Amino acid sequence: MPNAVTQTSPLPATPLIFAVALICAALAVAWGARISGVGTTQLDYTRPAAARDLLFEDAATGSVVVKDATSRQQIGEIVPGKDGFVRAVMRNLARDRLISGGAKTTPFTLTRWDNGRLTISDPTTGQRLELVGFGFSNEQAFAKFLPQGGKLQ
Repeated sequence: MPNAVTQTSPLPATPLIFAVALICAALAVAWGARISGVGTTQLDYTRPAAARDLLFEDAATGSVVVKDATSRQQIGEIVPGKDGFVRAVMRNLARDRLISGGAKTTPFTLTRWDNGRLTISDPTTGQRLELVGFGFSNEQAFAKFLPQGGKLQ
């Protein structure tokens, strides 16, 4: 009589079936939430309360001159060692713009919305940064470029 050889599965079938079912259920829930919007956060931008288009130009002294894009008047200056947050944000936005092929001469838009939030956006790339997430003092560093000093509450 030949010896009967039995094969055993390296993984039991029942736990494997439950694992696959769990993965499929997680994907279905994630897909359903994405489609329905459940669990997502949407920032409500209703109407701008104040806005200004800004140009940032490098000066020979190492400073960055901030100009109103419409009047071309200087409204501020970012000197080396100060306003590091503004300098870093604008450097990153400008880098992203150059990577996407945008022009250096297109202004950025600083907006205070009627809900009190402050954003800086690049119309070239479509990027919009919500500044409240960086803290009040960093938000205020940008708000000073708005008309009337952009007082924040």
